[in-house]
Amino acid sequence: MDIHSWLSQAAESVQRWQSEYPPFDTHPALLVSDERFAAAFGELADRMRGNYPYFHPSYAGQMLKPPHPAAVAGYLAAMLVNPNNHALDGGRVTSELEKEVVAQLAGMFGLATHLGHLTSSGTIANLEALYVARELHPNLGIAYSAEAHYTHARMCGVLGTPGTAVSTDAAGRIDLDALDSLLAGGSIGTVVATAGTTGLGAIDPVHDVLAVARRHGVRVHVDAAYGGFFTLLAGAQGRAGLDPRPWRAIAGCDSVVVDPHKHGLQPYGCGAVLFADPGVGRFYSHDSPYTYFTSDELHLGEISLECSRAGAAAAALWLTFRLLPPEPDGLGQVLAACRLAALDWSELLTQAGRLRPYQQPELDIVTYYPATAGGRLTAIDQASARILADGMNDARRPVFVSTLIVEAQAFARRHPDITVDQDRARILRSVLMKPESANYVAELHARIEELAGWPV
Repeated sequence: MDIHSWLSQAAESVQRWQSEYPPFDTHPALLVSDERFAAAFGELADRMRGNYPYFHPSYAGQMLKPPHPAAVAGYLAAMLVNPNNHALDGGRVTSELEKEVVAQLAGMFGLATHLGHLTSSGTIANLEALYVARELHPNLGIAYSAEAHYTHARMCGVLGTPGTAVSTDAAGRIDLDALDSLLAGGSIGTVVATAGTTGLGAIDPVHDVLAVARRHGVRVHVDAAYGGFFTLLAGAQGRAGLDPRPWRAIAGCDSVVVDPHKHGLQPYGCGAVLFADPGVGRFYSHDSPYTYFTSDELHLGEISLECSRAGAAAAALWLTFRLLPPEPDGLGQVLAACRLAALDWSELLTQAGRLRPYQQPELDIVTYYPATAGGRLTAIDQASARILADGMNDARRPVFVSTLIVEAQAFARRHPDITVDQDRARILRSVLMKPESANYVAELHARIEELAGWPV
């Protein structure tokens, strides 16, 4: 896999196409000498070295990793043309590619019918889903779990819709009894179920949420921005397999969001929103005096709150799916490696050592805390912060993790032996979304164990 060759092919293919048109002179205002470019690019390259090594398995902090080389090549080829997938005349080919990859995503979730498109992020994708929820039930609120992404509360504020956080169980999943009581009040029109929370990686029981919601005549939106591609492991054999019930239930929900720029191996930003009922497209109805006139077909801009959108994102995802389709034997193998890495690390954490698991991972996010801090929450908080800083600042053997703030009550539910002497605390959190992590877990664990052994 020669990324340099792939990028050369991408650039050369565009040059060949451009050469079929009559030559013209570039405007002098755009001309820059090779020397000036080299100097400016050299400065950029030096500054880029200040990034953390997101490409390396020693980076197990936030949800960051490089895109697949196929995505880079596809993006580059389309970016050089720079299509806009707002209207068909601005993205003639990439609009077709977008519809094809959206259909593949819908098929991955088992949707019998769908209306959807790519977005610039999961935030915008969720905004669109909640916008439709508000239009369908303008006088009703939206409910989501207390562990759901903060975007839901923010977007409810943007939309002027009441948002209600529902308590969670001991594993960070939405509490079904609390949800049932809330829905019985008749004030909620849509429930958000999270298939993979960004803090713990917890999977709400979508099948149970759907049953409770339907009993009260309430819609269900699934925020699978982070975890959506793990549906490829639903019912799979072996340790990597997941309980199929939450994932199969997505097909019966009203909308779902997934981020290809996470486990779909795409560059930022590439989100997606899908609706089970194509009829919700009526809520996007608008007119423009200078677009939508080249075809009687539906333009993507007519079913999107966003206007200009990068056609290059569609090309990148299309090419990636041609090589690694969203199927168990394709992209599913990548997801399996990430999940196995998390399970392997969890097993190491259960052994007597300097670290303890906070809870069992469901996807590829591992949460843990330093046992060397003793049994006090204050000490755990301080030790976690120190390990985070010491790991990334060690020039000899750096390691990059993240911290997660957890409430004292949530900590005590999982670990009643801990002395609660403050309201909340930081614990350690590692995201193993690079499949290469599967071969690096022992090294990560040993390094953080070493850091945890330093004096508190």
